[in-house]
Amino acid sequence: MESLAQLEALCERLYNSQDSAERAHAENALKCFSVNTDYISQCQYILDNASTPYSLMLASSRNYLINYLATRGPLPQFVNASLIQLLCRVTKFGWFDDDRFREVVKEATDFLSQASKEHYEIGLKILNQLVSEMNQASFLHFFKSNSGLPSTNHRRVACSFRDQSLFQIFQISLTSLSQLKNDVMSRLQELALSLSLKCLSFDFVGTSIDESSEEFGTIQVLITYSITIPSSWRPVLEDPSTLQIFFDYYAITTSPRSKESYGFLVGHGGVKCMEDGGIVDFLCVLEEDFMALECLVRLASVRRSLFTNDAARSKFLAHLMTGTKEILQTGRGLADHDNYHEYCRLLGRFRVNYQLSELVNVEGYSDWIQLVAEFTLKSLQSWQWASSSVYYLLGLWSRLVTSVPYLKGEAPSLLDEFVPKITEGFITSRFNSVQAGFTDDEDPLDNVELLQDQLDCFPYLCRFQGFVMIISTLSFLQYQSSGFYIINTMEPILQSYTERARLQTADNNELAVIEAKLSWIVHIIAAILKIKQSTGCSVESQEVLDAELSARVLQLINVTDSGLHSQRYGELSKQRLDRAILTFFQHFRKSYVGDQAVHSSKLYARLSELLGLSDHLLLLNVIVSKIATNLKCYTESEEVINHTLSLFLELASGYMTGKLLLKLDAIKFIVANHTREHFPFLEEYRSSRSRTTFYYTIGWLIFMEDSPVKFKSSMEPLLQVFLRLETTPDSMFRTDAVKYALIGLMRDLRGIAMATNSRRTYGLLFDWLYPAHMPLLLKGISHWTDTPEVTTPLLKFMAEFVLNKAQRLTFDSSSPNGILLFREVSKVIVAYGTRISSLPNVADIYGYKYKGIWICLTILSRALAGNYVNFGVFELYGDRALSDALDIALKMTLSIPLADILAFRKLTRAYFAFLEVLFSSHIVFILNLDTNTFMHIVGSLESGLKGLDTNISSQCASAVDNLAAYYFNNITMGEVPTSPTAINLARHIADCPNLFPEILKTLFEIVLFEDCGNQWSLSRPMLSLTIISEQIFSDLKAQILASQPVDQHQRLALCFDKLMADVTRSLDSKNRDKFTQNLTVFRHEFRVK
Repeated sequence: MESLAQLEALCERLYNSQDSAERAHAENALKCFSVNTDYISQCQYILDNASTPYSLMLASSRNYLINYLATRGPLPQFVNASLIQLLCRVTKFGWFDDDRFREVVKEATDFLSQASKEHYEIGLKILNQLVSEMNQASFLHFFKSNSGLPSTNHRRVACSFRDQSLFQIFQISLTSLSQLKNDVMSRLQELALSLSLKCLSFDFVGTSIDESSEEFGTIQVLITYSITIPSSWRPVLEDPSTLQIFFDYYAITTSPRSKESYGFLVGHGGVKCMEDGGIVDFLCVLEEDFMALECLVRLASVRRSLFTNDAARSKFLAHLMTGTKEILQTGRGLADHDNYHEYCRLLGRFRVNYQLSELVNVEGYSDWIQLVAEFTLKSLQSWQWASSSVYYLLGLWSRLVTSVPYLKGEAPSLLDEFVPKITEGFITSRFNSVQAGFTDDEDPLDNVELLQDQLDCFPYLCRFQGFVMIISTLSFLQYQSSGFYIINTMEPILQSYTERARLQTADNNELAVIEAKLSWIVHIIAAILKIKQSTGCSVESQEVLDAELSARVLQLINVTDSGLHSQRYGELSKQRLDRAILTFFQHFRKSYVGDQAVHSSKLYARLSELLGLSDHLLLLNVIVSKIATNLKCYTESEEVINHTLSLFLELASGYMTGKLLLKLDAIKFIVANHTREHFPFLEEYRSSRSRTTFYYTIGWLIFMEDSPVKFKSSMEPLLQVFLRLETTPDSMFRTDAVKYALIGLMRDLRGIAMATNSRRTYGLLFDWLYPAHMPLLLKGISHWTDTPEVTTPLLKFMAEFVLNKAQRLTFDSSSPNGILLFREVSKVIVAYGTRISSLPNVADIYGYKYKGIWICLTILSRALAGNYVNFGVFELYGDRALSDALDIALKMTLSIPLADILAFRKLTRAYFAFLEVLFSSHIVFILNLDTNTFMHIVGSLESGLKGLDTNISSQCASAVDNLAAYYFNNITMGEVPTSPTAINLARHIADCPNLFPEILKTLFEIVLFEDCGNQWSLSRPMLSLTIISEQIFSDLKAQILASQPVDQHQRLALCFDKLMADVTRSLDSKNRDKFTQNLTVFRHEFRVK
């Protein structure tokens, strides 16, 4: 080749020319690149320097790669892997460019048809990599996918591949598995299983389903795309041999174990199994058995709609049950932890996809359910090994139990025989785990997610009778069985705990075990109460037993804070018990105290007999007393304090419970005496964040009554802090005492401000603060600018104070309060901004500077957009409050590199929200800036448009629209600009003529080539920019057409013509809506190949 340009021209003719002779000449001239290894260096040069896609395609020639893999001798694995990855990546990129790219499956099959195992392995590897490449996650960074393709293009290629090739590949995998069945534990078996698994794991509907969700692995055949549905899979999936091949592979790739042999132990040597009276190590040589189970999990997830009829589905279910039953009977492979976990997941799929009524009608159901019950009980006994897997088993049983009301026919479910045993087995296993002991770092009571998973399923087993309304006598006995088992288990433990409260000293380890057991029981009772609402069970017998269970917990509460136990607040086991009690209160309140609770509950009648608690108010008093005790006694446990405050806030914010609370003397005391003397946690700096929640709750209670007198008396403790700080001389204002007092005060005030949700309540706080106490905020920000621990809570209070939520900042028409408030805002921002900008940078630049800056931007944005200040007044009367605030805010933003703004999420959001407000209401300020600053700001808007966050993208689009609309109205459609602002904008655009065209190009690229979820928002600036100048739109149209294949130009040009059909040169709402409609059609037609 004489030059790269000549080569690119030949490549263009090869792929695009309509002249067959010209194409043949080009192909002959370029043939050397695909057959001669001497041209590898030239290919590297082309990849580095070529600009056209066709020359790049030539340099990474698929034909050469395939020939190389087929003809070269055995290569190292990493070399093969790299070549195959390149082949599949090139195939994906060129999928729609040439039919030859879509022949990759046939080319891989040619490898499988050859005699050598090496070629067979390469063929399977190509197919494995191809499916993986096509199924890569769609999003990674901005608008690029993992593969480097735009996400929209990736999805189009993946859908085409799914419809044209995926089923064929799955059939190849099944054929390979059949042929390789006797080739035990070979690499080829593993590759064939891996290929089946990748096919079954393909993202069929393009939603990138989360593996942790219940929808994971579901083969979706609902019509969600206007493309051919993979219904051709139906005959293969209904064929019994498909399921059987995976059961067979699981069997042949694991060592057999008798039913009695899979008792599990965990030792220092790893997983072991019991056999012939001794302990032998069990090692899984290959992972084929695990992959076979994974395939079965996905097949068990096939939706009902895929099957021809119910008979075919029932046959499939029967096969699944038979296969899983055989595994349970032999215990094959279940001593391997991965296999065990995956098998539990397989059983869990019965929970999601099948109803009890379907299961009981399958032949052999009674044997199957008995084996599953025995497996569940053994798993519960092996708590230390199976803790993360039990969730799937409990989920299965809970689903079976909840399906009982819908069970028709005479076929017995046998659940009444097994459910009580599993209930008791679960409780026993929790006690065994406690007895064995855990380190503080691994206690399951601290693993909130795992605890919730298990306890969300378990209560349904305890409330089994709630789902069998027809057989009420039997079902009540079953719930009695579970309920009284819990009571009989708890009472001796509670008795022992009560006795130890009377002692002077006790064994800490022994007490820790007792408290852990009580924690489990309380969590279980709380979970049982929780599902009362979700199940809608209102059987009176249930409420009576709920009262029996609750009474034991309430008795426990009387003991936990008495005697010896009142000295154990620093012990983790005591803290876990109190957290369990708080959880119990939360669920009890929702079922029997909350706004939706049943007032005529039989529960209170029984509680009255047992404990004398006859109504809601008495029970609430017990809860509040425990809240007060926790807040008084816990000073070091943030978990208990936060949990307690969460419950307190739930009670206060409920309409009915909030009113009831005000009747309690304990609440009156808390509202009047919220000081560190009564609640020592307020003095702990580590709990300073909790102060906001505490005072948020106090605020709810204060404002629930329309009493200015009560408000002032309740604020007295905070007033004393204000007075103490205000009288502190400047020379003493930098002491630690002042520092921590100021931090606490700001957090407290923020909580109170959060509770003001009306004009009346906000007015009470505003009048209390202004003007008497506002100077302290300015003094604090001025003296402590270099200390983020002080400035952050102060600025966050200010951000809350200026937020006009629920229109609470609505002042009388004759009131200057809105203007006065903004002047205070301006003083604080100017004071902070002036000082922070002059401070040197430190290693933690975000914590030291950026955090305070983004909070300042948030304050200013909320004040500017709050609609409670007439900002024209400031200029009219020569008040620089607005100008100074905007100037310092701009100075702070310009001091941060744009890369840093985009790197920190909260800073990013605050920055673009600020710009949106500026371009919307204060565009004059922006246009009066110098050109470099103006270009920097508008350039940052373009960066925001390209981001993944649709909210930020929409804010930037709004800002661009306001700018373009201003230009259109004042310059394009106006006469010669006369106002200084319009003249400035005209000068900016004259100095940067490419500004608007580049932004418009970016907007079109986002809409046409990316998955934008805010097309409506983007359409607004697109119209404004388009009608500014017809030349800008014409040039952009030509650029976009030039980037597309020549044979598409005529069709795409027509699309552009339709885009502007019936669109006039105006920005009225009707014309905007018409353009938005046209854009939707334009986007769809443009993207159709």
